[in-house]
Amino acid sequence: MRDVRAQGVDVLTLGQYLRPSDQHLPIARWYTPDEFAELKRFGLALGYRHVESGPLVRSSYHAWEQVEAAKA
Repeated sequence: MRDVRAQGVDVLTLGQYLRPSDQHLPIARWYTPDEFAELKRFGLALGYRHVESGPLVRSSYHAWEQVEAAKA
């Protein structure tokens, strides 16, 4: 997260890998909602303008809010 922020990225999305089929890599571990909340707090403390963090978050998740945050 630090390295990405150092490159000027100011919007970050963090989600959980979900195994689409038995042919794909297994899930190494599940992250808890508290861990995702901590990652969001950490990202904001690093200076990201907007962080979406949760098990089902994808890059399009609340995309409009992310665009608006990036403009601010």
